[in-house]
Order: sequence, then C-alpha cells, then structure tokens
Amino acid sequence: MPHAYATIADLDVKGKRVLVRADLNVPLRDGRITDATRIERSAETIRELSERGARVIVLSHFGRPKGKRVPEMSLAPVAAELARILGREVAFADDCIGDPAREVVGRIGDGDVAMLENLRYHEQEEANDDEFAARLASLGDFYVNDAFSCSHRAHASTEALARHLPSAAGRSMEAELLALEQALSAPERPVGAVVGGAKVSTKLDVLSNLISKVDLLVIGGGMANTFLLARGVAVGKSLCEPDLVETARNIDSKAGLAHCDILLPDDVVVAREFKEGAASEVVSADAVPDDAMILDVGPKAAANIAARLGECKTIVWNGPLGAFEVPPFDAATNHVAKAVAALCREGRALAVAGGGDTVSALTHAGAAEDFSYLSTAGGAFLEWLEGKDLPGVAALTRHPNDDEA
Repeated sequence: MPHAYATIADLDVKGKRVLVRADLNVPLRDGRITDATRIERSAETIRELSERGARVIVLSHFGRPKGKRVPEMSLAPVAAELARILGREVAFADDCIGDPAREVVGRIGDGDVAMLENLRYHEQEEANDDEFAARLASLGDFYVNDAFSCSHRAHASTEALARHLPSAAGRSMEAELLALEQALSAPERPVGAVVGGAKVSTKLDVLSNLISKVDLLVIGGGMANTFLLARGVAVGKSLCEPDLVETARNIDSKAGLAHCDILLPDDVVVAREFKEGAASEVVSADAVPDDAMILDVGPKAAANIAARLGECKTIVWNGPLGAFEVPPFDAATNHVAKAVAALCREGRALAVAGGGDTVSALTHAGAAEDFSYLSTAGGAFLEWLEGKDLPGVAALTRHPNDDEA
C-alpha cells in the first residue's frame, strides 16, 4: 500500500543539502550521555543519506532552554557521540541559523554530516514561527523528519519547515508509522490492547478511542481499581479515582455496544505498605481488605490475560499492569509480557508497545527485544492511541514534492 507521505527512498539527494530533524534529546549526566538509543535510531537515516552523497544537516532540540542559550543544553556532546556512532567526523555549528550555521553548511561536501546547535535556543522554534522555519529552510534543499517522538508538537522544525521544502519521512519515522498502521489503522484481527498505569484521568482519550478499534481491552494498574469500583467492587485503600466512577461506567457501557470486551482482574495482589519485599497476599478482586491496597494483578488474572491475548493477532500495549518498579509487584507484568513476547517470536501475533513506563516495564521483564515494535515516543505514542492527528506527520502528507517533479 503506498504511503500518504514520501520517504527518503523517493528523494534524489546526491549533492543536495538535506535537513534531518532528529530527536536527540538524550539523557546527560556530568557531560556524559547515559543512553544513546535515540542517536542510534537516527543514525540509520543519517548514514543512508550520507552514503547516497547527501550533505546531511542534523537538527534537534535538547532540554528546555526556553529560548535562551544555556551552555549545559548544548548539542555539542551529542554531535561527538553521533560522530562516534557513525564512525566519521560530524561538523558542529554553534547556532542553527545565521552566519555560524551558514558557514558550517557551506563548508561540508557530498557525504558529509553537520549538526546545528539546539533549536530551542530560539523561542520561535516552539512558537512554530514561519519566519524562523524559512531561515532553517534556506540551509537545505530537502527536509526529512525522523523524529516521530516530537511530531505531536507543532514546532517550526516539525511542522512549518515541511511547508518550505520538499519533505519526506526518515527511516525511523517510516518504521514507526508502519508499525502503528499495522497495529490499529489496518490490523489483523482479533486486536487486543493492554492499558495500564496509575490514573484513568490520564488515559480517558486512549480508552475512548480504543474501545471502538479493539476486540479485547485489558485494563491494569491503578486504572483497573477505578473500573472495579465502578462495577461495585470495594478496593480498600487502593489508588483509585472515585470522581471518575461514572466515566468508567460510561466507557464500560460504550465498550459493550462496540463489541469490545473489557477485561479486569478477578484476583489481585494486596499489601498494607508499598515497599520492596512488603508482606503481600493474593485475594479475590471482590475481597480486598479495607486496610489493604491493590498493587498488582493476581496470578490467576495474569494467566487469563495471557491466554486471552494468545487469541489475538494484533496487540497494542501501553502501561504496566502493576507497580512493576517494586518487586514482588512486577509479577503480572513480567508474566504477560513474556507471554506476548513468545507470541511474537512464534509469528503468531504482531505486538506494538510504547508510551510512559511501558518500555521500562517490558525491558525489566526481559521481553522488550521480542516485541514487533517498541516506540520510545512517549507523548506522541499516547496521542496516536487517542486517535489524534500528529502535526509533524500531517505536515509530511502535505509535502510539496510534486512541485519538484
């Protein structure tokens, strides 16, 4: 099926200046990068364009400098790490517009790579200022967005810039959009979704969108407590949102009309205190002691969830089933994650996961590598689950490439 957007395969880049918007907002401690995953993901696009003779100019934000030049939020250490990963020199400009940027871009040759300083040193970036986007565009012949994780924000480098240059999706963006399309836009059925996390209030739009798209909706974490309460089940001292009980009932009711089966735990793990190694017990979901709190889905429920997901051809996962950071309340998430990973390994299901603590929870379970696709996008992944248009993606579908032909 043809994409609604161009990809870098559609661009004739030899000898051309290609602006690549990457998300290189990596964790930095004492001047050292502690997790280079985002740089490694963007390196594929940068490397391919370089090998095809493009003059690659990398754009990114870093931290929240709020329109001011903050030295500890410079991209210089990131440029050095990108050079290490690529195995080649990366020129660095100490501004993303003006003479410093023009001079560095003017010096690079075919196949060379340059990185421009933090976009957010200029407040016009987050304001999606068209004049700022035009100044960025003057440095390039093509624009490539490889930052899905930033594409829920209408910023100058993700939205306005695409209106100034022939535009395309980078390899990381393309992979993300393909995985998401397979998971919800055109999935193989039945489709199951796992939605966990602490509060229903943060996932209302996600739940409302999913009940019309999936056949099975597993609800875990603190959210499940609110749904149990809505079904008349007492949850003791558990985290829940009594003011959203009516909302939960409405979602329950709409799910029934949409032929979506909402699965809540029928047994749970409770404790009197929330700490590692705390004394805990498994009780029926309708027999939670008044002085106890639910901190995980029970073993019977976890086995049932795994079995029901085993009937699905497509699985979307967002959020843990319990307080996975504190053993033994990671047991259900670990069990179900390993079961889904096995489905993927055996080719029986496509599973896409992302958002919030999801990647940490699946990595903790030792299951992350076997999932079909793992999104590190956070907010953008959640907004996609909510059924919202992402400005940075929408901008690519309005690219002016046809004018180039």
